[in-house]
Amino acid sequence: MSLQDLYKVIERRDNLTLFCLFADCETVNFQEAALDEKWRIAMDEEIKAIVKNDTWELTTLPKGHKAIDVKWVYKTKRNAKGEIERQKARIVAKGYSQKAGTDYDENKWKIFQMDVKCAFLNGFLEEEVYIEQSLGYVVKRHEDKILRLKKALYGLKQAPMAWNSRIDKYFQENGFTKCPYEHALYVKEKAGDILIVCLYVDDLIFTGSDPSLFKEFKRVMIKEFEMTDIGLMAYYLGIEVKQKEEDIFISQESYAKEILKKFKMNDCKPISTPVECGVKLSKHNEGEDIDPTFFKSLVGSLRYLTCTRSYILYVVGLVSRYMENLKTTHFKAAKRIIRYIKGTTNFGLLYSFSNDYKPVGYSDSDWGGDVDDRKSTI
Repeated sequence: MSLQDLYKVIERRDNLTLFCLFADCETVNFQEAALDEKWRIAMDEEIKAIVKNDTWELTTLPKGHKAIDVKWVYKTKRNAKGEIERQKARIVAKGYSQKAGTDYDENKWKIFQMDVKCAFLNGFLEEEVYIEQSLGYVVKRHEDKILRLKKALYGLKQAPMAWNSRIDKYFQENGFTKCPYEHALYVKEKAGDILIVCLYVDDLIFTGSDPSLFKEFKRVMIKEFEMTDIGLMAYYLGIEVKQKEEDIFISQESYAKEILKKFKMNDCKPISTPVECGVKLSKHNEGEDIDPTFFKSLVGSLRYLTCTRSYILYVVGLVSRYMENLKTTHFKAAKRIIRYIKGTTNFGLLYSFSNDYKPVGYSDSDWGGDVDDRKSTI
């Protein structure tokens, strides 16, 4: 499916607007949210942030222009334990209605975390973009007018690039150097000390050699972008982080349990190995056909789990080879991985501190082991 076709699908299914950013949103509409105090507070905070940021202005729609419709999207933010931290409401532009070429162009360092309250609202727009007024916040006696955006809004196709351009420019103008190999990583050196910043959309983590640099960095970032200081990193992109004096342990225990629940294997029997010894899979295996969408979802979930479990990379890669030629044999191999995860949900990676660095490597090989094309695995 092409990107253009994908936007058409989303347009027909209004509740799936911007599913890439809001795939885990609440199934709450504006009428229901307006009756719930916690969502009303969240919506008020969103409007206040937009007004404070000078994101739009009320105006009359010029001839030849079309106003983009908007909708409210609601999301409950949770911590690693699944406990509710806060409710967030976003005004999202239905950006899939925009047309290309018409509307847009294409040592023991502790790790700390910050969150940009309204990241995309900080990006400046180069094009003229108009949106409808949002439900519940239509200006009285100006119901016939629309809003001209001065800055980007969630949902616009320009929004991610506008935000990234803004913060990238800010970092580089303030002494940071962008890593040429990882463009979300920035480094700043000052009087022999170093500050390292990693950015993922609206989540920002940083570490360095001198804690005094942290205070100044947080002060200027909160002033420039209105960020929330989360403190010592404990939960980031589904990864749980435990920072101690002598080591750092990262795991995806909550995510692993979500996988078990999602694929209805909470009560499965645990197994001690992720793959059967000597198993040989082939695209010509016999058996019943399996729903490819379901299987791809399963494999995709397992692939993200390899962030903290590199030792299952081989077996996850093995089942990934048969996305288009699915049989019950392949599905059985994937289910075995989940059964292994069932008994190892608390496994992860331990980074211990040491002054004695001695890299140790291990390798294995399977010459001509692929039964389909006789390729080797190392």
